Amino acid sequence: MSKDLLTHRVVDVIDKKHLEEVLASGKKLRVKYGADPTAPDLHLGHAVGLRKLKAFQDLGHQIVFIIGDYTAQIGDPSGRSKARPVLTEKEVKANAKSYFEQVGKILDVKKLEIVYNSKWFKKMDFASLIKLLGKFTVQRILERDDFAKRIKGGIEVYAHEIIYPIMQAYDSIMVKSDVEMGGEDQIFNMLAGRELQKKMGEPEQDVITIPLLVGTDGQKKMSKSMGNYIGITEKPDVMFGKVMSVPDELISHYYDLCTDVEQTIKDPREAKLELARIIVEMYHGKAAAEKAKEEFIRVVSNKGVPSEIPTMKVKKGLKLADLLVEAKMAASKSEARRLIEQKGVRLDGKVESDPNKTIDIKKEILLQVGPRKFLKIIA
Repeated sequence: MSKDLLTHRVVDVIDKKHLEEVLASGKKLRVKYGADPTAPDLHLGHAVGLRKLKAFQDLGHQIVFIIGDYTAQIGDPSGRSKARPVLTEKEVKANAKSYFEQVGKILDVKKLEIVYNSKWFKKMDFASLIKLLGKFTVQRILERDDFAKRIKGGIEVYAHEIIYPIMQAYDSIMVKSDVEMGGEDQIFNMLAGRELQKKMGEPEQDVITIPLLVGTDGQKKMSKSMGNYIGITEKPDVMFGKVMSVPDELISHYYDLCTDVEQTIKDPREAKLELARIIVEMYHGKAAAEKAKEEFIRVVSNKGVPSEIPTMKVKKGLKLADLLVEAKMAASKSEARRLIEQKGVRLDGKVESDPNKTIDIKKEILLQVGPRKFLKIIA
C-alpha cells in the first residue's frame, strides 16, 4: 500500500484504522463511486476523486462505478441552497451516454464494474420503499446542514430530496460496498450507507472523503450546474483558457488537486501558464498542450487572432445585439447589450458601443466578443 493512499488528496477516512488493517491484509476491496449524470461533462472536480480511484485500481481493487440514472432524476441536495431541477429520464440517459468515454481518460474502463441504480430502483415496489424508509428517522435526515439551513431560512425542503441519501445508502447494499469514496460534501450520504449496512446486518463500508475543487469563479465548488467548471473533454484551447481564468490565489490549490506536479514557479502568470499546459497535456497530450499555450499567448497576451476561426452565415440587416444572439455569442438580447455597453464587442478590430447599429455585411466581418471568442460572419 502506498503510504499516501489514505492521506494525499484526502480529507478524512472513516474508519481509517480498520481500512489500514484491511489494506495491509491484502484483501481486494469493492470501492464504490457514484456519479449522477445531471450534465454531460465530467470536470476537473470529478477528476480529483477519479484519480484517487485510479490509485486503488492500480493496487488491484475493484472499482464499482455507479451511474445514478435514477437518483439523478431527484438530484443530490448536498450543498444546495435550493432544490435541483428534476431531470427527465430522456435527459439523464443522454447525459450518461458520454460518461465512460470521459472516465476512460483516467481509469481503465475495461476493469470497472459499471452499474446503473435504475437496475434495482425500477423494480422496487411501494411496500419495499416504505420498508427502506423505515430504517431512518426524519430527525436523522434533517441533521444535514443544507436541510437545516434551508428550513431556518424559510426555503422549502421537498420530500423527494429527503429520500436521496437513503437511496444512495441503498446503492451500497446492492453493490456490497467495502469502501465508498466521494467529495467531502457527500459525507452525510456515505455515512448513511454505513448506517443502513449495519441495520441490515451487512459489514459497514469505510468512507473516504475527497477535497472539493473550487470552481473558476473562485468561490463555489466546481459544479456543472453552477457553470464554473472545466470539462475533461473540452477542446484544448477552451480548457487552457478556463484554467487561465482561475483566480491567482487558487493556483496552488489547482496544482495540488489537479496535477502530480509541485508548484515551483512564483510568478502567478507564469505559474498559471505552466499549470494550464500540464492540465491540457494530461487529457489531450503534449502536442495539443503546447499548441493551446501558443494560441493563448498569441490571441490573449499579444491580442492576435486565432489561426482557425469558424464561419457562420447570417441574414442581412441585423442589429448588433441581434447579431450576437444569432451567432450564439450571447445567450440573450440583454446579455448582448451588456457585452456591447461594456465595450467587449469588436467588428473587424473596432470596438462597437451601439447595440442598435445595423450591420452591413458585404463580404465578411470578423466578430470578436471578449478576448477569446472569434467568428467570421458572412451574409
